[in-house]
Amino acid sequence: MTLGPVQLLVVGFLGGEDSGQIRAELDRLREHDVVRLVDLVVVRKGEDGLVERVRRTDLSEGEAEEVGAMVGALIGLGAAGEEGIEAGAELGAERAHERYESGEESEDTWYVDDAIPPGTAAAVAILEHRWAIPLREAIRDAGGFHLADAWIHPADLVAIGMLAAEDAERELEGGASTNGSPG
Repeated sequence: MTLGPVQLLVVGFLGGEDSGQIRAELDRLREHDVVRLVDLVVVRKGEDGLVERVRRTDLSEGEAEEVGAMVGALIGLGAAGEEGIEAGAELGAERAHERYESGEESEDTWYVDDAIPPGTAAAVAILEHRWAIPLREAIRDAGGFHLADAWIHPADLVAIGMLAAEDAERELEGGASTNGSPG
């Protein structure tokens, strides 16, 4: 199984309800093999504080075990070098199988229950970017390799513009005092 880049996405909702637009767009992206939903947990907290969880995945049980094995092997590599790869893969596949079979959250799952106020909801999604697989392979086949990557949010661009404006203002203020003197 080839796995594309994976993104963790956390989104909050006031009112605790989605009109269905998000699900429809996610379904469209999945149908065109743009993304695959590795895991999704939606947590809704009612005004009374009662919490409801919904979980979804696009993975079959076998795919979940394969992804679990890949993740476990990588964690094992980091924890114990090459010796940790096999043990990590086995443990990752086993945990994925258990979670898939039970359909329930494990004790070590990150819960957002306490982080969201009553009357809101949060979605925690792990998305695989399927569109990037052919691009990654083309880069690799051309001899390219990963140096860095990052998501740039529109708010980041606004912050960069604000910093640039502050720098320009400081430069003008500094330039006026030195350039304005007789010479």
